[in-house]
Amino acid sequence: MKKKLRYFFKEYFGFTQRESNGFLLVIPVLLVLAFVPKAVQWYQHKAATEQYQRYLTQADSLLSVMERDSSSGMFFQVADRQLKLDTGRWEEYQRKKPVLNKMDFAEADSVVLQVVPGIGPTLAARIVKFRERLGGLHRQEQLLDVYGLKVDVAKRVFEYFTFTPSIDRQLSLNAAEPQDLAAHPYIRYGEAKVIVAYRDQHGKYKQVDDLLQIKILSKDWLDRVRPYLLLD
Repeated sequence: MKKKLRYFFKEYFGFTQRESNGFLLVIPVLLVLAFVPKAVQWYQHKAATEQYQRYLTQADSLLSVMERDSSSGMFFQVADRQLKLDTGRWEEYQRKKPVLNKMDFAEADSVVLQVVPGIGPTLAARIVKFRERLGGLHRQEQLLDVYGLKVDVAKRVFEYFTFTPSIDRQLSLNAAEPQDLAAHPYIRYGEAKVIVAYRDQHGKYKQVDDLLQIKILSKDWLDRVRPYLLLD
């Protein structure tokens, strides 16, 4: 048989004996590759059919149980009880959402402040620097004096932190030099020079309101800086 096939390949295709032998080896492989997909498809179809039959059997069994128990309402009682348990589980999970501990804004450093959406490292460092130069905040709205801090982000800060009015450093009105006063964010250097010059000319301030004797200083200006001024 092999000799006849070799002769056939040689006469009709011009194959050499070596090529004919090689082709004879390839033919069984090609036949296997041709039939393997069909065999796999047949097996998958058989497995799917068996699984479907098992599903039908289980469904018929379940329907029988439901029909038997429906007359007494048992099935619906069990289903209703299960639904209530399931709903309670989801509601309990929703009630137990984890929350962060709130710390006071005065204690928050530039790392912790970044928990607030909209505040990154640069803005957080700027807020801390402003708070330290200011000597503490006595009103939440003072955050708006931080350069680049938007109103919605400033309000959001106090969703994450509690606020207690806290001024931890004040300026001595009768001892501070111009550079000391001008280091405060609310006092410009020109205003600081005038305050010290007036003190040198008229003597120590007896009350903070004496600053209004300096005509360029307004009551609004004084009300803004008053919490940070100290008489000694």
